[in-house]
Amino acid sequence: MDLVFRPRRLRRTEAIRRMVRETHLRPEDFIYPMFAVPGSRLRQPIEAMPGISRLSPDLLAEEARVVWDLGVPAVLLFGLPARKDDTASEAASPKGPVQQAVRALKKALPDLVVITDVCLCGYTSHGHCGLLGGREIDNDATLEVLAEVALSHAEAGADMVAPSDMMDGRVGAIREALDERGFEMVAILSYAVKYASSFYGPFREAAESAPQFGDRRGYQMDPANAREALREAALDVEEGADILMVKPALPYLDIIASLAGEFDQPIAAYQVSGEYAMIKAAAARGWLDETAAMLESLTAIKRAGADLILTYFAQDAARTLSGG
Repeated sequence: MDLVFRPRRLRRTEAIRRMVRETHLRPEDFIYPMFAVPGSRLRQPIEAMPGISRLSPDLLAEEARVVWDLGVPAVLLFGLPARKDDTASEAASPKGPVQQAVRALKKALPDLVVITDVCLCGYTSHGHCGLLGGREIDNDATLEVLAEVALSHAEAGADMVAPSDMMDGRVGAIREALDERGFEMVAILSYAVKYASSFYGPFREAAESAPQFGDRRGYQMDPANAREALREAALDVEEGADILMVKPALPYLDIIASLAGEFDQPIAAYQVSGEYAMIKAAAARGWLDETAAMLESLTAIKRAGADLILTYFAQDAARTLSGG
């Protein structure tokens, strides 16, 4: 058999494979999610997410310096308040864990890009992402609170705010509130396409944010829908979103690719807690190579079209990529 072309020629050695590699991971591709709690010198390991802890602002700043020194340019902050109630009254408090963490981070690392999650689920006693009207979420009343929360984060020094609640119109409400208060340069990284996924379980343990009744299918997207993702993203662009996010990542690579082909805005993808925990659990049993699976999964997300990847592996991946 006379073969004209042999694809294996370009796979023969590691040096050749590096030369023709199409997708490259870099530490600057990553955003590191972190959990802030009130207090000082507090570290609370999260059982369902090995290697990840809830941290008080002082320790959070110390860990952020580690990832910054590894080349990771940004963190995303979630907060666990000291008290919850039906109206999420602690979410916009200047003394809240996120607001305190933002100030600590910007003092310790002025050039670190600090992004804050804007949602109410971690602050409400009922665990839903918006204010209740009976047993239903009051979309428009929630928008006012979300705008107040985003403003409190901007006032603390956040570079970007990231609304994750999936209320209709929340990007526009936040953009208007920020602009009116002189924060027109604070960017919005929108959870534009957030599915009602089964992969959020470990996060809900970490953030203590599981809904106390019902579920979130009335506002998060149906996993069966793809065209709807384009509509959601287009609405957020019209309302002023600077970056569009798909969440989760690996189960929705087709959605990431669709958005990357449709929009000029940077595309982010969130490798969520369940994706992280699966790899960790299988590696702990010796069923797969953790480092190889980590890098392969992150490469797949970037290959699909993500410019930015939010991942709990950010520290480990950056260290591996830099040869540390």
